[in-house]
Amino acid sequence: MKPYAERTREELESLKLQLKSEYRDYQSKGLSLNMARGKPCTDQLDLSMGMMDVLSSDVDLTCEDGTDCRNYGVLAGITEARELIGDMMENPAECIIIYGNSSLNVMYDTISRSMTHGVMGNTPWCKLDKVKFLCPVPGYDRHFAITQYFGIEMINVPMTSSGPDMDMVETLVSSDDTIKGIWCVPKYSNPQGISYSDETVRRFARLKPAAKDFRIYWDNAYGVHHLYDWDQDHLIEILAECKRAGNPDLVYKFASTSKISFPGSGLAAIATSPNNMEDIKAQLAIQTIGHDKVNQLRHVRFFKNIHGLVEHMRLHANILRPKFEMVINTLEQELGGLGIGTWTTPKGGYFISFDSLDGCAKQIVAKAKKAGVVMTGAGATYPYGKDPNDSNIRIAPTYPSLEDLHTAIMIFTLCVKMVSIDKLLSVTPENDS
Repeated sequence: MKPYAERTREELESLKLQLKSEYRDYQSKGLSLNMARGKPCTDQLDLSMGMMDVLSSDVDLTCEDGTDCRNYGVLAGITEARELIGDMMENPAECIIIYGNSSLNVMYDTISRSMTHGVMGNTPWCKLDKVKFLCPVPGYDRHFAITQYFGIEMINVPMTSSGPDMDMVETLVSSDDTIKGIWCVPKYSNPQGISYSDETVRRFARLKPAAKDFRIYWDNAYGVHHLYDWDQDHLIEILAECKRAGNPDLVYKFASTSKISFPGSGLAAIATSPNNMEDIKAQLAIQTIGHDKVNQLRHVRFFKNIHGLVEHMRLHANILRPKFEMVINTLEQELGGLGIGTWTTPKGGYFISFDSLDGCAKQIVAKAKKAGVVMTGAGATYPYGKDPNDSNIRIAPTYPSLEDLHTAIMIFTLCVKMVSIDKLLSVTPENDS
């Protein structure tokens, strides 16, 4: 197809009238389609319903070591759950602490503890004049919301095809002791679906921070969320790499089963060094006597081991793969060659990242909403909700049915075309026809 930028003003005006007619047809349907968040669909939730049957009133709720899961105690989680989640996170069970249902909660607690009590004996952040965090962009809005909530200054770090711009990360971290951390989604990143290269992971492990209490917040939320059996991204294990590099305490690694079992009733965990674990458990012992061991046992009895969990994720992939492929194919069919947008083609995770012409993202999302399609707010993938180019849009294909998703993406591409034409017409001289 001929790129829009190479078309005359007359051609663009004519196309604009045609697209407006199509848009009004969609508006007349009274649609209500939601692609705002990366939520599992009902079919995915149904995959875990057997978890409700593995425990009952006549089942023994005792662990192999004799722990009664109905009672108090076991601060770091039952051994069986630590082994299961440890295998999922590729870390030894003794490096794992099992929490409640939300890894976001664990990350919030980790920032909060650092603010009020510091990291391993260092000055609490609340007593410092300034605290900064590095934020790879585009990135996960809920990460940015946590650091913004605590008044931490956020610094944008551009994402590349192999992860964050490591030249920038290394320079900033080594020269500024007010920089205390960096948010990372290292595998199938939110929203681009990028996995960090081996070199990127090794450079992270070999950082030389100016701040003794600098930590990498390694949110491996999509570690087992592949779309394909035969074409998967693989990630170097960061804790082992840090240990090899002589930086064993550099990383907090987070994960959960939120998009594996039930998002509201899963297991969250942190994996980290023994020194960091002792620091965390000192606070945790005040906060709780122990998290939900019955739910931990329920997950172990249902999945049995890492092999059961991997097989379970293949079932998830069978549901999600057609949705991702349909979105990618539709984007290519409707927008390919027009020069008005680019998008990622991830091998896993929950999102597709779309970049429009500069200055168009907010208008595209607003126009889609008026036609009945709700998307993540433009700018949400940047700290403070401010995309400097107003170009990035996160597409979340997982929740709608395949039929609804196709309709939503058709409306989205229509909106991209309409807004792009308006943008080009605004910069095209009147006599260029």
